[in-house]
Amino acid sequence: MSGVGPVEPGEGTRVRDAASASRRLRPAPAVRLSVRQRRALAGACAVSAVLAGGGYLYATRPVPVPPTAPPYPAQVTTLSYREPRPVGPPGTEAGGEAESDIRIFVFQVEIEVDSGPPVTVTRISQPYAGVSVISAPRTPFRTKAGSPRKIMITLRVNDCGNVPRNAGLPFLDVTLRNTRAMQDHSFILGTRYARDLSQALQVACGNEFR
Repeated sequence: MSGVGPVEPGEGTRVRDAASASRRLRPAPAVRLSVRQRRALAGACAVSAVLAGGGYLYATRPVPVPPTAPPYPAQVTTLSYREPRPVGPPGTEAGGEAESDIRIFVFQVEIEVDSGPPVTVTRISQPYAGVSVISAPRTPFRTKAGSPRKIMITLRVNDCGNVPRNAGLPFLDVTLRNTRAMQDHSFILGTRYARDLSQALQVACGNEFR
């Protein structure tokens, strides 16, 4: 008779080896967890998710921009010469001196702050040892940005030997302070101020200059 019988094992193989391979391919048995273990595992997963989310939010958080420092007071403050003023009667804002006192020169300046915090004027002086300075308002006083302020300056000649015959390039020394710093700054008030001051000094010390 002819027919197809069971396949014989090949050379070098055994039926027992095939059975072992079949057992190795079987899926591993499922791990059974208790209710407490399942809850602990769920909690651990939740904590991991929170930590991962927090790390992502921290990494992608917006970086705060540091506040800009205010400008230095001398950078935003201007002082300009307006006009000479006649000396007022005793008790006036100009200095309280009589009109006949030829050793007094009164003029008006305007101070202006362009931007930033208010600027306080703590001192006003000038370079001549023989001349004293009084301002109205008296120092210290404050000026805000966008609000120009007029100041009356009274110069009194006390010693003609310590004043120049001709004030070629006079200036006012002003101490300024804001929230950033305190600075000493010299303001040159221009040719018109130099001319008016020179005339006032000639009147005050004319006889002594000859």
